[in-house]
This record gives sequence, structure tokens and C-alpha cells, in this order.
Amino acid sequence: MIGSQNIYTNTLVSQFPGSIVSDMDGEKVMLSISKGKYYNLGEIGGRIWELIEQPISIEEIVIRLLEEYDVKKTECEEQVINFIDMLRKEELVELKN
Repeated sequence: MIGSQNIYTNTLVSQFPGSIVSDMDGEKVMLSISKGKYYNLGEIGGRIWELIEQPISIEEIVIRLLEEYDVKKTECEEQVINFIDMLRKEELVELKN
């Protein structure tokens, strides 16, 4: 079990290997091989998943999403951090502060 870890805008995040991801009607779905669980990442979650293929900061993710979607920066930061935290709890991403 991964312990609690704070996530900041300068935190680097990247995918853990071992997941199979597929597009289904504009949304990404993922199978975690190690957990044997399916996840529906949705459209924006799928975009975040693409962005974290290589290590990237939360701040850079937010900048990219602000360029692509009509959303306020504070709301975007909060939602990205919450999404990354959910992925962290499921042991699907690696974080480096």
C-alpha cells in the first residue's frame, strides 16, 4: 500500500508500466494488469494519462489543459491534483516531489 504523499504543482508524475489503455467512443479505458481492475478515465482523464507517459509536472499538465479546454486555472489545478491522487492511491502512477 502506498502511503500518503502530498501533491504540489511542481510534483512530477508519470505512469507506472503494466496497464493496457484503449480508446472507446472518445474516452480512455484502462486495464491494470497488476491489479486486475478496469478504469474508465473519461475524455479529460485520458488526456492526462497521455500527458503523463513521460515524467511531467502537475503545473505543466495544467498549462496544457488550459490551452485545450475552457476551464479556470484554480479549478483545473484542483481537479488534476484530485485525479492524480486517485491514480496514486490505485498505484497507477509514480510521483516525485
